[in-house]
Amino acid sequence: MKLPRRNFLHLAAAAAALPAVSGIARAQTYPTRPVRLIVGFAPGGPADILARLMGQWLSERLGQQVIIENRPGAGGNIGTEVVVRALADGHTLLLATGVNATNAALYEKLNFDFIRDIAPVAGLIRGPNVVVVNASFPAKTVPEFIAYAKANPGKLTMASPGNGTTPHVAGELFKMMAGVDLIHVPYRGNGPAFNDLIGGQVQVMFASPVGLLEYIQAGKLRALAVTTATRSDALPDIPTMAEFVPGYEASGWFGVGAPRNTPSEIIDKLNKEINAGLADPKMQAWLADFGGTPLVLSPADFGRLIADETEKWGNVIRALNIKAE
Repeated sequence: MKLPRRNFLHLAAAAAALPAVSGIARAQTYPTRPVRLIVGFAPGGPADILARLMGQWLSERLGQQVIIENRPGAGGNIGTEVVVRALADGHTLLLATGVNATNAALYEKLNFDFIRDIAPVAGLIRGPNVVVVNASFPAKTVPEFIAYAKANPGKLTMASPGNGTTPHVAGELFKMMAGVDLIHVPYRGNGPAFNDLIGGQVQVMFASPVGLLEYIQAGKLRALAVTTATRSDALPDIPTMAEFVPGYEASGWFGVGAPRNTPSEIIDKLNKEINAGLADPKMQAWLADFGGTPLVLSPADFGRLIADETEKWGNVIRALNIKAE
């Protein structure tokens, strides 16, 4: 469980330290100019840092600079639409996230269909959310938390970094499967949610491990479970939620997409280079700070993951009538 705090703080800077790749033949036909990697979220968050790590790797491998362009807003939809409207020539790519899957049901009117309009290129990483409570909260295990919540229906609050985010819908799935009544409190990002959770204004949160581990290690928050089907290498002593709520699984994921009709040879080239990056030991060491595992997939397999996630979370969102803010 000992991950130095500065590991995360230096992730973005570490991207610049990736070794130059020698002996790589420069592509003659692609790319012919710098490549934009669009991130639908503000700088400094998990999606942005991951994009910068992979962007530096691809810059070396492709022989053209990969420029990270942040287009935050509307839960990532603004950035996605930039890529949907771009030329399908491989020079504009999307840092895709699990939010793209939930947005398909969360927003009633989108100007695009993510599965139809974005071609899957490659996976990047898949990881858990961590279920955390204030250190003074009486429940120390998931069964104790469920029992406490059932004894106090509608009295416990569940923070999230925003309505419809992956942590939010992960919490809603838990509420549905465990049969508990928690009041959702959306925040504008993880920072203010963490502050109120530590301060005791809210009681529980399903949260990305990025930026969270330091609070757990410092004893300010208590981790009850991870939401993936298997335990996390970053928190090997923390059980999975499925050990107490059979069948529960909710994980965040990141990948790369391109405009539909992007030539298959370009997609295959990008897939090959991204997967090579995921196999690089130094890249793997930095990715470990995200608390997840590399998502090495073919374009077709990544497309199936997106379709499965869109269906799964669409069912949850519609069943609970969750709406965008």
